[in-house]
Amino acid sequence: MKKTVLFFGLLFLALTGANAQTFRGLDKSPMDMAYYPDDYAHDRKFAPAKIGTDKAMVRIVYSRPAKNGREIFGTKLAPYGKVWRAGANEAPEIKFYQDVTFGGKKIKAGSYALLTIPNETEWTIILSSDVDQWGAYSYNEALDVARVSVPVQKSDTVLENFSIQFAKKDAKTATMYLGWDTVLVAVPISF
Repeated sequence: MKKTVLFFGLLFLALTGANAQTFRGLDKSPMDMAYYPDDYAHDRKFAPAKIGTDKAMVRIVYSRPAKNGREIFGTKLAPYGKVWRAGANEAPEIKFYQDVTFGGKKIKAGSYALLTIPNETEWTIILSSDVDQWGAYSYNEALDVARVSVPVQKSDTVLENFSIQFAKKDAKTATMYLGWDTVLVAVPISF
C-alpha cells in the first residue's frame, strides 16, 4: 500500500506547468468514482458547508486494474489503435449534470460510456450513448456522441493502478485526467 501511495505522490512530478497532476491514494475497492467538484458526494453528506451551493458537474464510475508488472499500452491488454474501455470490467460511465464542452465538443447533460483508442503519442477519447456495456466488446461506432484527440504525456514514475481524477482549472473549467503506468492524458471540460 505504501508503494502505491508513493507512486501516486511521485506520479508525473517530472511534468512541468499546468499539466502536472498528482493522483490520490487508493481506496480499498477496485471500483472507483470521481466527481467534479472533487469529493462532492462525500461532502454533500458529511460536510455540506464545505460545498455550499455548489452542484455536481460531472461524475465518472470506473474500475481500476493494476499494472502488476505487466506491459500495458501497445499490448493485448490495451492495444494501440483499438477501442479500449479505459479501465477494467464495464466501460466507465460518465455523467454530466449539465451541458458541457468536452475537449472542445458540445455535449448534452446525460450519461455516456467513456471509451478510448490509445496510441503512443495521442489518444482518442470517445463518449458513446451505449452505456452498460462490458468492456468494449460490443462497441458500435454509430453510437458515438463525440470523439476528441488528446496528446499523451509520459512520466518516469509508474502509476500502478489505472486512475481518473478531475482538477479545477478556474471557475468554469476543469481537466479530467486518465493515468496508468507512465501514461497520462488530459481532457479539458468547460461548464
